[in-house]
Amino acid sequence: MKAYKALIALDLKLALRNRSVIFFNYLFPLIFFFIFGQAMHAERGATMTIVISMVLIIGILGNGLFGAGIRAVQEREANILRRYKVTPITPAPLLFASVITGWILYMPNVLLIFTLAHLLYGMPWPQSMSSILIFITIAIVGFRAIGLILASVVNSMQESQLLVQLIYLPMLFLSGATFPLSMFPPWLLVVTQFVPATYMVTGIQGMLLRHEGLAANLQPAMALLLTAFVGLFISYKLFRWEKEEKIRASAKLWLAAVLTPFLLLGLWQVHARTGIAKTKVLNRQLARSDTFLIRGARIFVGDGKVIESGSVLVRGGKIAEVYEGDGPDPKALNAETVEAAGKTILPGLIDVHMHLGAPGGFYPDMSKYATDKSMLRSLAAYLYSGVTTVRSVGDGLDTILKVRSIVSSGEMLGSDLSTCGPLFTAAGGHGTEYFKDLPATVRSNLERQFTRIPTSADEARQQVDELKKRGVDCIKAILEAGAGGRVYNRLDTGLFDAIAQEAHADSLPLSVHTGDVRDVADAVQAQANSIEHGSFREKIPDALFDQMARQGIFYDPTLSVGEAFKDFAAGKTDLLKRSLVQQVGPPELLRGTEEAMGSAETEALRTSLAQYPIDMAIAIDDLTRAHQHGVSLVTGSDAGNYLVIHGPTVQHEMQLWVRAGIPQAVALQAATWNAARLLRADTRIGSVRPGNDADLLVVDGNPLDDITATERISLVVFKGERIDRTELFDQH
Repeated sequence: MKAYKALIALDLKLALRNRSVIFFNYLFPLIFFFIFGQAMHAERGATMTIVISMVLIIGILGNGLFGAGIRAVQEREANILRRYKVTPITPAPLLFASVITGWILYMPNVLLIFTLAHLLYGMPWPQSMSSILIFITIAIVGFRAIGLILASVVNSMQESQLLVQLIYLPMLFLSGATFPLSMFPPWLLVVTQFVPATYMVTGIQGMLLRHEGLAANLQPAMALLLTAFVGLFISYKLFRWEKEEKIRASAKLWLAAVLTPFLLLGLWQVHARTGIAKTKVLNRQLARSDTFLIRGARIFVGDGKVIESGSVLVRGGKIAEVYEGDGPDPKALNAETVEAAGKTILPGLIDVHMHLGAPGGFYPDMSKYATDKSMLRSLAAYLYSGVTTVRSVGDGLDTILKVRSIVSSGEMLGSDLSTCGPLFTAAGGHGTEYFKDLPATVRSNLERQFTRIPTSADEARQQVDELKKRGVDCIKAILEAGAGGRVYNRLDTGLFDAIAQEAHADSLPLSVHTGDVRDVADAVQAQANSIEHGSFREKIPDALFDQMARQGIFYDPTLSVGEAFKDFAAGKTDLLKRSLVQQVGPPELLRGTEEAMGSAETEALRTSLAQYPIDMAIAIDDLTRAHQHGVSLVTGSDAGNYLVIHGPTVQHEMQLWVRAGIPQAVALQAATWNAARLLRADTRIGSVRPGNDADLLVVDGNPLDDITATERISLVVFKGERIDRTELFDQH
């Protein structure tokens, strides 16, 4: 033990006398710290976490590859190791001393960097500082071991410098230490999973951004520890005291052995993709951490209030402040300026009624339609259109929950997704007709995913409870029995009441699909939270609207789907030619739908829809009277049905309302604050208020005068991230 202590003390003295050691351990990282900090405006948000991870990785790589690798070769060539050889000592104390010295020299720099980040840039102290220090310790030991392997397998300083650079530069450039991983194409992102330094970057950023502990980064930590063990063992076996002792060129293959843990980890990540997913999530969180001020714009708050000229400060994904008038100097707020004179800031729009798994038309080859991929693309289309939150009211349970998890984590960028999951209906009721011509086994599986068909009140309550446990956000029940050429079995009112009671008991909003006045009356009697569609074939009595207003029931007229059904039956495709639909609709879907309209395959479907009694005059009258009676209105499109393409749905729904005589301000409130209240998310979204998520739509012009201005999109902000709309459909 005395030998170990003596060698550590001696190694520290020699290191501190070496100016290059001081430079690369302290001055070099600090230079990068201040350059990156100033260049990236680290004072504006979590950008400082990028700076810290960059600087730490550069330092750890330098400490290991240069500090251990090249220095050991220098000492061998300067005959320093030859002097140790004559003493009764093995290579073990020398290797151990090298590792400990590297740690002692570098850790003060780690603490210095965090202190400067806190004092100069206002970064809060990390919640998981102990985990960060342990993880950095493991990384130092692992990379010192790699450096010592390098020293063991080279025969000269020139060779060591070449080999170090061949390892150092790829790790530096492919790990995210110098170029953010968000810049990398998908194939290169896969390659990074084989680079040890990548795990240091994602580990440190995860601890800083997501407050992860060591357990969340156990795989890379164990790989680094294994690398350290293998590296030190091989370094011991290959240790050379004198420069005259040459080693075979084949010995360089031991480098592959020491990196084997990361080869295996990379292969696992190619299969599981958890590391790639984590990288995407971290990139998303970083993008949402910026600070900027949108100023000089009209602000539609959401609840009806309008600020004619004001500014909105976004910080860390939230609305930090809303200013009337000019507001403070952005420099005083450490904020970037986004000029918005002549524009209007709105809360992100909300569509409370859509079916994400249905495409809204026909692909040329429907067998190639991939539901989960299409869902993710559709959520990107909504975000492109400024619709930042959507609610699915009938989709396959497993798939919709999987998609919701992907977008809510930030792995993929798309609108917030709320879901009712499967819909409650009767055997042979509306919702079951989509699968009736399929083989029995396929039909059974699809019905299990898409519907719930209770046969008793107890079973109905149990099914609601099971959906609650699965994590659905609402319950959807269907009362409509259809009409004309589309008649269905109606859900028993006793079963419906049991569904409603259990939904209320489980604090799940109840959405009810209605088709006529009787359906609306039963839904109101059961204290539904929202009436979907109302009635397209008979006028809803004023008394029912009065009761809805008293009970706080929301009314979702879905004029868009009524119009679309009428157009589809008539063979018209004008709805596909809207500018935003052309921008977001998959080209093959739009082309396939146009072609299908003239085909014999859709003739029977169009004939059937033509027989279904849809009277737009009745639907419009119901909407206007609902408004007159003080019913809370919300915007839903029923997207996924024929000709209602996912994306700019809310804009068109509002346009139909305004044509019907609904004031623009009322339509906008329905699409923002009212919709958020229905989703029970109004403390988070739906209004431009401090503390809310920074989900914002900035449009050219004034939608309070011209509702079509909501389609003239200038900027979409989602959870504080300024969305690059051109790249939304390039996600993988």
